Amino acid sequence: MTGWTVVEVVASRLLERNECEAVLGDLAETRESTWSALLNVMGLAFRRKATPWRTLAPWVAAFGLALPCSLLLMGLSVSISATYVRLFNTTVLKNSGLTLGPGVAMLIWNVILLIGWAWTGGFVMGSLSRKTIRISVLMSSVPCVFCMARFHVESLSRFCLLLFLIPAAWGVYRGLRLTRIHLPAALVLALGITLLTIPMWRNPGAWLPNWALSWPAWYLVLTAWRSSRRAEDTQPLAT
Repeated sequence: MTGWTVVEVVASRLLERNECEAVLGDLAETRESTWSALLNVMGLAFRRKATPWRTLAPWVAAFGLALPCSLLLMGLSVSISATYVRLFNTTVLKNSGLTLGPGVAMLIWNVILLIGWAWTGGFVMGSLSRKTIRISVLMSSVPCVFCMARFHVESLSRFCLLLFLIPAAWGVYRGLRLTRIHLPAALVLALGITLLTIPMWRNPGAWLPNWALSWPAWYLVLTAWRSSRRAEDTQPLAT
């Protein structure tokens, strides 16, 4: 493999196709050495990757959302799994029938809340870090792998830590593709999630994780409201 072939391979891996062709054409015209061309390609790729990090959004998505929320959602996932095992052992196995009591109702309540928290968190993470989503996913995956490696509860599988993963992944998928949620839908979602947290307020110290997981829903309300205001401001100009 010749030196110029190496430059072409590196450029094709690090740069977009159109940009790669333009850069290789410029380097060929200047007749730079192989090492100089490699340094130019790698430097350009680094600048392209670093550009999104000049704004606050990807930092918030990675370190203010993906990392802490994954830890909190894993805790709730384990709590739901433990409650499920306890209720079904005592209700189904011993009483030979499931009766919808307060414990089962609270379990369903927490499952719905877990889905809402995971989806809204994933949606906001995807919308804030469209160009840095791999880093955000990595920051969310690291604590999951760490906790799974050290999880030892005989009655529970370590995969119970990941109950939030499917709604969170669906939220990320939607966040990467949608620019915003309409204000009425965002408001209903945020109010619903907030109301679902009310039974947990009686637990000491529960307010902090509740609001840490609920702020993405209200962020969606804020962004939807701003978008609607901008649409109203530009409407007279269009007519």
